[in-house]
Amino acid sequence: MIELNRLAKQQKSSMMTLYGTSLLIGGVVIGQAYLLVSIVDKMFIKGAEFQDVLPMLGALLILLVGRAVLSYVNGRTGIRMAAKVKSDLRKRLLNKWAKNPLQASLQGQSGQKVSTMMDAVDGLDGYYSQYVPQRIQTTVVPLILLITIFTEHIYTGLIMVITAPFIPLFMAIIGVMTKNKSEKQMDKLTAFSGRFLDTLQGLTTLKLLGRGEEQKDGIRASSLDFREATMEVLKTAFLSSLMLEFISMLSIGLIALEAGLRLVVFESISFFTAFFVLVLAPEFYLSLKELGQAFHTGRGSMGAAKKIMEELEEKDRPVQWGEKKLETNGTPATMELRNVGFSYGDKGFDLRGMTAAFPPCSQVAIVGQSGAGKTTLLHLLAGLLDPSEGEIVINGHSRSEYRESDWFDHLSYISQNPYLISGTISENIAVGGKEGVTREEIEYAAEKAGISQMIAGLDKGYDTPIGEAGRGLSGGEKQRIALARAFLKNPSLILFDEPTTGLDLKTEGILQASIQELSKNSTVITVAHRLHTIRQADQILFLENGKLAGIGNHEELMRSSLRYHEMVTAQQGVNTG
Repeated sequence: MIELNRLAKQQKSSMMTLYGTSLLIGGVVIGQAYLLVSIVDKMFIKGAEFQDVLPMLGALLILLVGRAVLSYVNGRTGIRMAAKVKSDLRKRLLNKWAKNPLQASLQGQSGQKVSTMMDAVDGLDGYYSQYVPQRIQTTVVPLILLITIFTEHIYTGLIMVITAPFIPLFMAIIGVMTKNKSEKQMDKLTAFSGRFLDTLQGLTTLKLLGRGEEQKDGIRASSLDFREATMEVLKTAFLSSLMLEFISMLSIGLIALEAGLRLVVFESISFFTAFFVLVLAPEFYLSLKELGQAFHTGRGSMGAAKKIMEELEEKDRPVQWGEKKLETNGTPATMELRNVGFSYGDKGFDLRGMTAAFPPCSQVAIVGQSGAGKTTLLHLLAGLLDPSEGEIVINGHSRSEYRESDWFDHLSYISQNPYLISGTISENIAVGGKEGVTREEIEYAAEKAGISQMIAGLDKGYDTPIGEAGRGLSGGEKQRIALARAFLKNPSLILFDEPTTGLDLKTEGILQASIQELSKNSTVITVAHRLHTIRQADQILFLENGKLAGIGNHEELMRSSLRYHEMVTAQQGVNTG
């Protein structure tokens, strides 16, 4: 609630508008009641002619129109405030995830993040568009009415002072229930969204594995859980409305009884005073009652607010960059790892004690069993993650001193499944270069990557459109387009996440030849799984359980590391078998 109020106070112009309109509404309500009572008093008690009250009827009509206009302005201001706050929160979420997209992708389901971005942020709408305007209005208008009633009839004012606290007291009790139930509802919604999107993304795999019915039942169960949580919130809302109506009606009844007795039995007040306080009393309780209804909506937003704030406050470690220019003078930079470590969190994987040096134009292989930390180390080398300890040194300076744009200008990263955008082959290759690359440069890069003949066989050549994520191309063709990007960029550091895995021997041979061509002017670091890749490396980093278990070339590790020897021997056995 504190954070939501802070965000509301930042909208200073909207808040001032709400206070201003609330003051005017309070004045209009009193003026409206005064004119109405005066008209009735003059016509039915004092026997005035209709023509005598025409000016007062005109003034009453003007006040009614003015009240409608002020209510509209109040509502529009709340909607504008809600839109601004929601836009700011979405920007904050996007900026947080964009600062460290890799860590953001590792934390939770993408469906949950989409639900937080869309549903949870939209869940705050009622707080700012309804609760905040009504809270301000209820702070101002009832106070003006109470002061006016005390000046007219002190006993009615005392009844209001005694009965009015029951409404906020009941609001507080119901509010705690609403907050807990709304948080549960939001948790159920995000769980349902995450499961649904995960299932949708893996629909083909689930169908082929015969798990479609099982997942359907799971989605149905999540949907029913969300429905039950929503119904609990609605039941609380109905109970709240019932009790607010009961308290308001009882209080107005007490005021009517007291005013009636004094007017008819004791004859201690005038008709004008009795009628005036009876007209203002419902306005007083109506404002409190509307706050109670808006309060329920506001408390319902607390579940969404908690989800958003948890996401915003979740600590991550964005990659640090400086302002130093990275200059290579045509020669690949030297890279050192000085006791580099990284942790994904209290229950996550840890990488520790990575110390190594990579000379320019060297070929480095990173090997180890599955889960040893190879991909994490590659992400650290690429600059997608920042070390939690130690530092990565480039040309004698910490990488964090260099500009981010300079670093990525000298880097190419080719994964096992490179992403291709929806566009032409030419556009996909051009992604690897700088702005303004020519068709000749694109064709040269494609030739070097061994894909030019395949492109030439297509009807539209380089202008052939391909689907999102490279649909329509084989794995080998996507890898060669990724290599063409690297040739176009001509980087000084190339990182490979074993791009030849799963390819046929012919395609693998083409890719290996292209990689050898790239390595003539670049430092190549590869996460390696195949023996021939390991043998060609100038230096091998052997990882085991997040630690550097050995470093050297193939022959050195075969002699010095028993675990490395066992891994290579097992792979040789599989290949010969």
